[in-house]
Amino acid sequence: MTEVWGSSPRRGQPARHTPGTPCWTSLLVHDLEATKDFYAGLFGWSYYSPGPRQLGPYVRATIDGRDVAGIGELPPDRLLPTAWTTYLASDDADTAAEWIRCSGGTVGVGPLAAEDIGRLVLASDPAGAPFGVWQGEDLTGPQPAGVPGTPVWHELVTHDAAEVVKFYRALFRYETKPAGSAGHDLLTLLLDGRPVASVRGAGAALRRPHWTTWFEVADTDDAARRAEELGGRVLDPPHDDPAGRMASVEDPEGAALTLLRTVR
Repeated sequence: MTEVWGSSPRRGQPARHTPGTPCWTSLLVHDLEATKDFYAGLFGWSYYSPGPRQLGPYVRATIDGRDVAGIGELPPDRLLPTAWTTYLASDDADTAAEWIRCSGGTVGVGPLAAEDIGRLVLASDPAGAPFGVWQGEDLTGPQPAGVPGTPVWHELVTHDAAEVVKFYRALFRYETKPAGSAGHDLLTLLLDGRPVASVRGAGAALRRPHWTTWFEVADTDDAARRAEELGGRVLDPPHDDPAGRMASVEDPEGAALTLLRTVR
């Protein structure tokens, strides 16, 4: 598994990611306090509020003082399904938003200024999977590999990987290569030869295309049990994979995520 976060410290000139690199993951929920409790119990996250709340109540989750993810609260009248949203880095969020609109995607929010550190867009690809675009400084700073509770990978689960990847390749100039065995619809996205994310085709039966975030854990089996004890649900029980031992779970509001003990 390849580390996807930048390695430049947040000093002096702000660190920037190569366009197309997953650079942040965020979750919008209906009950912020209950969700904070769930992830604190699962990953040991602490929280702080970063400042102005243009989009409502919002906290950043931290591990050992490092930002790792964001959680915001939806307005009471927004009865939307909850899902982890992967943000992809861009040099120009406004141009990206216009391109998304003209290429079969949908822009739901933005482009808008996020405090004084960047611009963001919330959009959906042509198959309906939500994702974000971020133009600005590195939101996480350097992330040491293998720390439990930190994101380690991002995967788009969609109906047809080969079809939807055309949209992302045109937007961010990804290279692609097959990642699954024969008969499996799985592609790896690369930037400058470096793997940064994957796209998995799950067929027409998939109810809702979505990006999913993979989080490092110290013990996959224990983390899956803990997720259930905290009110979540196991979707795919712990099993061995070339990337490590993994399981898919959802939190109490139904947001899916992957737990991974990375191969060392």
